[in-house]
Amino acid sequence: MLQTRDRGTALESRDTMSDLKIQGQDLTEMSSLIQSTVVMEVTKQVQALLTSLETTTLNIAITGESGTGKSTFINAIRGLSDEDVGAAVTGVTESTREPNCYQHPKISTVQLWDLPGIGTPSFQADRYLEQVGFERYDFFIILSSERFRENNAYLARSIRAVNKKFYFVRSKIDLDIRACQRNRNFNEERVLAEIRANCIHCLEKEGVEAPKVFLLSSFELHKYDFHKLQDTLVQELNGQKKHVLLLSLPNITVEMIEKKKESLKRHIWKKALLACLISALPTFPVHYNAPLLMETLASYQKNFGLDDESISTLALRVNKSPCSLKKQITSSLGKDISDHSVQSALRMAALCGHASVSLVERHVPLLGNLVAGGISFVAIYILLSSSLDSFAQDAQKVLKAAYRTEKEDKLEAYYSQEIDFLYD
Repeated sequence: MLQTRDRGTALESRDTMSDLKIQGQDLTEMSSLIQSTVVMEVTKQVQALLTSLETTTLNIAITGESGTGKSTFINAIRGLSDEDVGAAVTGVTESTREPNCYQHPKISTVQLWDLPGIGTPSFQADRYLEQVGFERYDFFIILSSERFRENNAYLARSIRAVNKKFYFVRSKIDLDIRACQRNRNFNEERVLAEIRANCIHCLEKEGVEAPKVFLLSSFELHKYDFHKLQDTLVQELNGQKKHVLLLSLPNITVEMIEKKKESLKRHIWKKALLACLISALPTFPVHYNAPLLMETLASYQKNFGLDDESISTLALRVNKSPCSLKKQITSSLGKDISDHSVQSALRMAALCGHASVSLVERHVPLLGNLVAGGISFVAIYILLSSSLDSFAQDAQKVLKAAYRTEKEDKLEAYYSQEIDFLYD
């Protein structure tokens, strides 16, 4: 009898439960909570990746005997002349009494250290590295000018002994070339080869194996070996330090511009994902990603030297008008980064990237669960990638225009007039 009653109660409970339904509103609220939590967590992780990249420091020591042009070299790498505000102090006598740090004007985490000249009364060779705090530097650039000095080799051996890398730079090479031009049988390539061979010989004679020697002029970085020095430094650094070094180096070759572009492209997905996720958070307006995109594009513009300040500085260095260089910038975002231009480019990118949305959402399900998540990510990704391509092309045109000779400028102007005449 009791068992029959229990069975009846169980059947009644089952029927009652079967009549209950999960409320759609409950499911919606639960889904929203889970999605918001996931989005916020992923946003934090992506932001952490970008913050790590943007805060990576690179400390470069510039050393050598006094009078070798250390300060001028630091100014040249930073895109400054010796008279500019914030430039390292130069002089015919030793100007540096202690290690002085100079931040790169565009990449503040890149710091160039102007070290006191080795061999001065205050900085004797045997205690030099200890006195300047060698541990903080990622690598050393040793400058020498005119004649090779014994302290150069001693410094090179000492740096290697503490497991640091050094690069030997023979500076003021333009003065050597000018002095040799008076010779009847002057040959620039032969003079450069002789100077390079002499530096290598002197270093090897003092026990420095396989030294890396570069000849350059701080006033003419586009000549001689500066591009080789750039390439070597980039090759021998890894990860994030390599990235920040690339962004800090001046655009003096097409190859360097391309390397910058490729390095920046490797981080586009982080920028695109962050902008997409931020706009999906309930605490942010839908179009919050516009300022973020404008900030990113403006940083790209500076990386390629296309901002007004960079153009003016380059024009002054090469003795050309800023207007003539700015004319080389033909991309729409290269000319104008505004809310209107960015939104317009974003809409165009969305149309172009429609075919890629399903692929992205298949590989990243989170984006498929967001409102317009896939198309938003794809549009931002395409916008940033195509902008880098355009900025790199603009930078190459500016570079060529900056270092064209006067004769080449006249020919360019002539052909432009001829083309205009034909079209008229």
